[in-house]
Amino acid sequence: MKKILIANRGEIALRIVRACRDAGYASVAIVSDVDRNAPHARFADEVYHLEGTSPRETYLNQAAILDVAARSSADAIHPGYGFLAENEIFAAAVMDAGLVWIGPDAAVIARLGDKVAARAVAREAGVPVLPSIDEKALTIETARSFISEHGLPVIVKAQNGGGGRGMRIVREAYELESQIAAAEREAGLAFGRAQCFLERYVENARHVETQCLADRHGRVVVLSTRDCSLQRRQQKLVEEAPAPFLTDAQNATLVKASVDILSIVGYCGAATCEYLVTPEGKVYFLEVNTRVQVEHPVTEEVTGIDIICEMFRIAEGEHVSEHVPALRGHAMEFRINAEDPWAEFRPTPGPIMKLNLPSGPGVRSDFGYVSGDTIPPYYDSLVGKLIVTGSDRNETIQRARRAFREFEIEGVTTIAPLHRAILDRDEFAAYDAADFKVSTKWIDIELPALAEAARAFISVATPTGSGASDDDIVSPYDTSAVQGEAEPLSYRRGIKAPLSGMILEICVSEGDAISYGDVLAVMESMKMEQQVIAETSGTVTRINVQEGSYIDMDADIMGVD
Repeated sequence: MKKILIANRGEIALRIVRACRDAGYASVAIVSDVDRNAPHARFADEVYHLEGTSPRETYLNQAAILDVAARSSADAIHPGYGFLAENEIFAAAVMDAGLVWIGPDAAVIARLGDKVAARAVAREAGVPVLPSIDEKALTIETARSFISEHGLPVIVKAQNGGGGRGMRIVREAYELESQIAAAEREAGLAFGRAQCFLERYVENARHVETQCLADRHGRVVVLSTRDCSLQRRQQKLVEEAPAPFLTDAQNATLVKASVDILSIVGYCGAATCEYLVTPEGKVYFLEVNTRVQVEHPVTEEVTGIDIICEMFRIAEGEHVSEHVPALRGHAMEFRINAEDPWAEFRPTPGPIMKLNLPSGPGVRSDFGYVSGDTIPPYYDSLVGKLIVTGSDRNETIQRARRAFREFEIEGVTTIAPLHRAILDRDEFAAYDAADFKVSTKWIDIELPALAEAARAFISVATPTGSGASDDDIVSPYDTSAVQGEAEPLSYRRGIKAPLSGMILEICVSEGDAISYGDVLAVMESMKMEQQVIAETSGTVTRINVQEGSYIDMDADIMGVD
């Protein structure tokens, strides 16, 4: 390999550009209309424009990406995560074009990237899986039959992709139809595939995973475990390595299960095997991510291994080292998402007026934006990641608190204050397993208290002795919904867009009578769905937008009299 095309954007594209520079490869970036001046474009050796803004026009456009590869004379493609990273059709097309696909073979992606097929592999390896509908089509009828046998709650999951997209928990039977429809719609938008399956949902479980590397010579190694239990709507927010408070037996189970699963399929590349650990200590297989993970830096920090460069070496046919380095210290990653935690994590695209990143011992910043950039509404909400490392978990937490005191961002609302509140909670900053109370639903359950605590961290501090009063302290955040309840997403009489995004569905017609609380439209922004709710009764007099169109915040969706 000499020149690598990066089929992605944002912080992961910049991460791969840097790895190319370190490893001696030329890098080729692709950019949509709104990413022309993004950092990954500015630092890549070559940049090619893909016309359009939506993912389907750009970063999901297989033909356009392969055309760029040909025009640039790239000889390899790294897909990053998301978009086409786990699409076996694209992987096969890359290989058919005579290019090196920096990832597992297409046939392996088909077996493991599809969560249903991956469960069959896990069963073959003797690894326990949760009850699910995965051998027949998911329909309302099959879902109801499953619930009758296994009870509630259940979770609807996209068969392909990851990142919490296309997932919906069903706790009441009446929610089933709408939640399946929402999961399928979201999966189609995020991954180009709408297929979903149903699985029994375990309350109060931890999400634990293994970072693996495998080569073409049959060797599979597990670098470390990670804990990714701190989630909001199945979207990971905080990750750490190694996973704390596991027994030796649990660690051994995780390593053996991961090696067995990847060995069965002849895996080659970087992989993450994900599991649930129940409150009783049982380990259940969830899925395999056939790509690099957002949270890969925490494993890099505790092993000293550059996982992206290892992917390059594996793609070149080199051996994975038999020697797994001893873990050194502890690392945590905090995702900085452009979302409003006081308004149901509503996406907050827009211009970044100021961005000051922390530094000092143990602090790494992987960001896809800089001051002056605009976060577009067309892609996900990840602005960047703060990765903090210490000699042990306690030192890591102390350094993280220091890092967030230094972190500054203005112009867009982010979840950074929420991280500061999490770091101060005893259930998270525990010293032993008995006091560690974090599970995949912990943030959802504790959000009102966390949001209230986060208010203390959102004001811009004024210099000591400045004489400023409380009225002079400026806050860029809206805390009116601090108890975690989103304000209704509509306006009196004329209905305006509450955020920038795409109109997925218009739920009413001109002339329809509407009442308070009716769902008028469904929008999608930064890969998250948001309903537009009527705040008043009336009659729809006109509809100004079409399904599938992108609109700006405050654009007129419809008129109501």
